[in-house]
Amino acid sequence: MTTQIEVLTATETAVVADVSVRDVNRIIDERILPETFYSTEPVRSFRVDACALISFYFHAADRLTSEERQRTILAVSNLSLEWKGRRSCLIEDGFLTVNLFSFLKSTNDRLSRLREARELVVMDEEVLGGTPIIKGTRVPVYDVAASMDAGISTKRILSAYPSLDENALELAALYAEANPQRGRRRRSATPPAGAVIVSGLRRTRRNAA
Repeated sequence: MTTQIEVLTATETAVVADVSVRDVNRIIDERILPETFYSTEPVRSFRVDACALISFYFHAADRLTSEERQRTILAVSNLSLEWKGRRSCLIEDGFLTVNLFSFLKSTNDRLSRLREARELVVMDEEVLGGTPIIKGTRVPVYDVAASMDAGISTKRILSAYPSLDENALELAALYAEANPQRGRRRRSATPPAGAVIVSGLRRTRRNAA
């Protein structure tokens, strides 16, 4: 039985890996990851287990050379998915030992929040014409996110939307970050072998080192 692996769009991958979409695209353009971790047709998508490696590659740039980081990534890809279950996630390459646990934990934490954000948002053609809204309300997700982006205080936003709480505001902003408003409908992608698309839509992320 083939195990299905969750797949993310390029923008969702950027959010989970905490890098920019430009950096995520570099992963493919410069062939930093093995091709088994991503697909390019009909749109770019990444296996969810690529996020920790992408985060490592860019956030360890001030400590390790590109060659050292890519050798570490290759070593992980040769270990299959079992490396994710290791508590220390130690990767040894000669005299160099790299512990990937912090990258795995941080990306897993962000992925969990992204999943919560997906659960919070619903779309119903009979409610505001299918505009993404926060579940159980008629509050448009992008209105909340725009208010937060504009620097409006949490207290003021909650006063305008009394049915929400701070957690809902954070999740709404995260959803908007991963799913740009310019496209309501999910875009299908052809995942790598053994993978299945579970989400879509995009937004840019800040630049990383």
